[in-house]
Amino acid sequence: MTTQLLIFAGSTRQQSFNRKLAHATAAIARDAGASVTLMELSDFNIPLYNADLEAQGTPADVIRLKEILWQHPAWIICSPEYNGSYTALLKNTIDWASSPVKGHPDWQDGGKSFRGKVVGMLSASPGALGGLRSQSHLAPLLINAECWLAPKAFALGSAGSAFDDSGNLIQPAHRDRVRAVVDQVLWGASRLQPAGGQ
Repeated sequence: MTTQLLIFAGSTRQQSFNRKLAHATAAIARDAGASVTLMELSDFNIPLYNADLEAQGTPADVIRLKEILWQHPAWIICSPEYNGSYTALLKNTIDWASSPVKGHPDWQDGGKSFRGKVVGMLSASPGALGGLRSQSHLAPLLINAECWLAPKAFALGSAGSAFDDSGNLIQPAHRDRVRAVVDQVLWGASRLQPAGGQ
């Protein structure tokens, strides 16, 4: 059975380097034979997390997000770096997706969408570190949610000159680094999936 790979970036900005990296990664993964879903967080109408708002009813797009996350045993997250950490958008997405929905037959368990997922981290930045610090903050957040983190990760520095006009990574070494993360995530998910399922 082909492992379903979910790829998304923690940014909705049109010219985001991490959205470009997510698109480039999806192409690399498809070329490797993976079944890929490229998710755009801008397609979801999700407000800033507020427990009082949640008490009035979990937004429909949060339920849709939970379902998509749950359906994919393998993820790759492209995490921008803001002030040395991940974005508020990414944190808000995780906060909503991990919050239990009281009385809901499928989503009373807040951890259901995250538990056992194999996650690879990528990042891109105009700077030399490539957003590496965002990964260092994101990793414990994902581990706390009971995800399995791929040991391989990649931070793309000097991202302003890393893509061609079609959005592909120019340097073969960069494509190889991304492919290594993709391969490891798919390998890990294929090993864990039969035992744990979804």
